[in-house]
Amino acid sequence: MTAADFDYEDLGLVAGLEIHQQLDTATKLFCNCPTAIREPEASDRSFTRYLHPTKSELGEIDEAALEESMVDREFEYLAYDTTCLVEEDDEPPHRIDAEAMDTTLEIAQLLDMDVVDHVNVMRKIVVDGSNTTGFQRSMLVGNDGEIQTSEGSVGVEDILLEEESCQRVEETDTGVRFSLDRLGIPLVEIGTKPDISTPEQAREAAERIGMLLRSTGKVKRGLGTIRQDVNVSIAAGARIELKGVQSLDDIEDLVRNEVRRQVELLDIRDELDDRDASVGDPQDVTDVFADTDSGVIEGALSAGGRVQAVLLSGFDGLVGREIQPDRRLGTELSDHAKRHGAGGIFHTDELPAYGVTEAEVDALREAVGAGPEDAVAIVADDPETAELAIDAVVERAETALAGVPEETRDATAEATSRYLRPLPGAARMYPETDVPPVEPDPSDVETPELLTEKVERYQADHGLDEGLARQVAYGQRWPLFESVVADGVDATLAAGVLESTLTELRRDDVPVEALTDAHLGDTLRLVDGGDVPREGVEDLLTALAEDPSLSATEAVEQEDLGGVDESEVREAIVEVVERNADQVEAEGMGAFSALMGECMGALRGKADGDVVSDVLREEIQKRA
Repeated sequence: MTAADFDYEDLGLVAGLEIHQQLDTATKLFCNCPTAIREPEASDRSFTRYLHPTKSELGEIDEAALEESMVDREFEYLAYDTTCLVEEDDEPPHRIDAEAMDTTLEIAQLLDMDVVDHVNVMRKIVVDGSNTTGFQRSMLVGNDGEIQTSEGSVGVEDILLEEESCQRVEETDTGVRFSLDRLGIPLVEIGTKPDISTPEQAREAAERIGMLLRSTGKVKRGLGTIRQDVNVSIAAGARIELKGVQSLDDIEDLVRNEVRRQVELLDIRDELDDRDASVGDPQDVTDVFADTDSGVIEGALSAGGRVQAVLLSGFDGLVGREIQPDRRLGTELSDHAKRHGAGGIFHTDELPAYGVTEAEVDALREAVGAGPEDAVAIVADDPETAELAIDAVVERAETALAGVPEETRDATAEATSRYLRPLPGAARMYPETDVPPVEPDPSDVETPELLTEKVERYQADHGLDEGLARQVAYGQRWPLFESVVADGVDATLAAGVLESTLTELRRDDVPVEALTDAHLGDTLRLVDGGDVPREGVEDLLTALAEDPSLSATEAVEQEDLGGVDESEVREAIVEVVERNADQVEAEGMGAFSALMGECMGALRGKADGDVVSDVLREEIQKRA
């Protein structure tokens, strides 16, 4: 069955969103360090930590944190010349950044939320290495909001202001390497109520919230600055949290694929029930593979490893069953094994393969007592890892007998997902005692104009067509657009340069990210004032991008882009026409297109195209 065959209403699809958006503040949430992202190569030192879970106020340990702590890993943190003691967890956090709080209040107003009377900072246990402290600081700012979609309203449960986690750089031989540049950037987390009932509505709700966030003009833009988590369940399934959705384009497919996964797992459960299936205890089957030609198994054994197996009674043909595109029940078992350091698993639905022979499969089945309807899964690794991994396989196989386990899953680039950890519970939260609470005052902030309203205003006030107006309003340069237009620059010129021209230059590998607002603003004023012809804009911006130390005026002089008067234009055009007199005599105005390009080349972009066109037509007509 494909996702296109599903009746989501009949299945009882329920979904909700968690949107995580970095705020574009000058400093971090609990210290005065800048919020700019650095390259790992710029790090001038590093330090390491080992993290362990702590108990909540009620003496409980969160299940997700406990499982994470079972994986013994060293965490290395790359520090920079901007890194402070707060980021290293060697100094208490400072007071909450006021700019971040004000922006959060703006967002709360746009979401029609009730702001709390007191904002109290909480600690949320996180021991995956993404925070030097072993917890993330988080605070509830508002609740009970609402947004509108074409399929009905979606409630907004809450908005939290949090500190961003470290940036994961790479896996190491001993653990994980992180970068501290991202740690502590202010981040809002917006959670909707489970009011979403179709994949299309999930995407539309995310787009609406994204538009509201960008309407503030105070959120970071670019890859990794916004992440969407999607919670999905169907009536007979379980709540699944899909983490780290980077693109809006993936949301619909992720929801569809998760629904398919749950439907397939429920079908597998029913089949297992009909077969009276069960899961056996782990067994050491190393002797079966004593003379194996399998590179994976032989490599493990030669390093002193063992092969552990588990009998999956009644599972034959079901371990290899596809439950998502290119993912099977066996992939789920393998994901759990990998959490404990194993490279993965082999199972009899895919064997013989990978160097494992048919004779070895028969011997394996005999060793564990497997019958025709049974499957066997094996793990080959060092003794401790093999035992931990096969125990994890046993646990996941047992949950297959019950159906769909609640869990947190990692979204993949293919719009599928893989097991990450158990769902977190309330035991992961406890109060932060180092930061005093604040009393927010929403009346101190103004509600910003929505981007949708901005589009309408640009059309009405500046005569832009809808497409160009939307490009400007939803782009990152709209504050500059409004500034130069207020100075008298033609709105169509400004919009075209800031959107179309910069996009074309970027496609030509011009480093447009080096262009400052001063570069762009001065360029637009020079062109609008007639000091530089419109045809010279690309050359001028290219020169500025390649040498940002130049001013626009200096770049004009360097590239000789200053405009010429009409007499110089006419003189250059007459020269071109006379050089091509035979063609003009033979073709008349038919020679216009060819001569226009030659004239523009002769003038090297120093004359406006409309002026060149008018003079050229006039000179051709004289001779025709």
